Amino acid sequence: METRRFFSESQRFLGSIRHIDWVLIAATLPLLAAGLVTMNSFVGDNYFFEKQLIWTVLALSIFFVLSVIDFRFLRRTGTIMAFFVGSLVLLGGLFVVGDVVNGARSWFHLGPFSFQPSDPVKLVTILLLAKYFSKRHVEIAHIRHILVSGAYVALLAGLVFFEPDFGSAIIIVLVWFGMVFVSGISKKHLAAVLLTAAIVSGGSWLYLLHDYQKQRIITFIHPLTDIQGAGYNAYQSTIAVGSGELLGKGLGYGTQSRLQFLPEYQTDFIFAAFAEEWGFVGVLLLFVCFIVLIWRILQNAMRGATNFEVLYGVGLAVLFMSHFAVHIGMNMGLLPVTGTTVPFLSYGGSHLLTEYAGLGILMGMRRYNRPAHKDDTKNEFVGV
Repeated sequence: METRRFFSESQRFLGSIRHIDWVLIAATLPLLAAGLVTMNSFVGDNYFFEKQLIWTVLALSIFFVLSVIDFRFLRRTGTIMAFFVGSLVLLGGLFVVGDVVNGARSWFHLGPFSFQPSDPVKLVTILLLAKYFSKRHVEIAHIRHILVSGAYVALLAGLVFFEPDFGSAIIIVLVWFGMVFVSGISKKHLAAVLLTAAIVSGGSWLYLLHDYQKQRIITFIHPLTDIQGAGYNAYQSTIAVGSGELLGKGLGYGTQSRLQFLPEYQTDFIFAAFAEEWGFVGVLLLFVCFIVLIWRILQNAMRGATNFEVLYGVGLAVLFMSHFAVHIGMNMGLLPVTGTTVPFLSYGGSHLLTEYAGLGILMGMRRYNRPAHKDDTKNEFVGV
């Protein structure tokens, strides 16, 4: 009797995880490991390393829990709008009860833990846009849908921007732009969007950007003009990346990070710290893992049951690519310092939980990856 029950439970467990893309999840593990060894001091206090281990266990647990859920309920308008309104409330609440960290009111502190709402809001942005564009894919070429979707995103990105968290706001806008691009926008309307973005950028420079944000952009153009001030972080980061050369200085021997010339090396500049210790060969392996991750996400997206699942997967890939590109560009002195993390590598619980939650939802959608029934597809376009 006990043996039969054991085999029954084993079969049920194997059936619940059979749909998981193990290549995808395996591609994230070297990235996790690279981040952990980079933030490990190997001597003395290992605060970031030890806490990140806890976040890793929690994140993987969330991934496996979400991967067994049927997420077809996310196609409902009411569900998506509840997430959207909840995001606005969370972001608005930061201005009332949020804590200021490094000059930005971006965090809720819950005892020993901190929570950054802008991370899960990025996931909500993807779900919102996936729902919006999947409902209107036949008439998506009409520019009003670009404007309406942009208005939704502007509310979220605007609240994040004024925390101020310029990096997360940029990522949210990049996710919107990427999803608009793949949703079937005409080249004419794309040109109109780019022109509008240029005008908004000019207006932001004149009326919205703080002096320190302007200084970051100016320093990007001439990074050596203020290496003791606003350009210090970017300068030290480029030194770290370049000093890694072909094979790196060796694990634990990165002088820029270990001697604290490179600030926030466990978060904002972890790529530079990794490159210094592992060199070009290590960075190349990092890129290979990330390329495999994006490839598997897109492969799963293309097998989505409906346009909603397809767009969600594409949006998730755009999110990861945006973070990766902005972070590495920032670390190599090619982009302004905006404080963005690199997926799975940087220290932090909020972004790690969000990343694995995003993959868990994708795996949950993979459970019913099959051509949608005519009636199911018809129901998807009812409402909102």
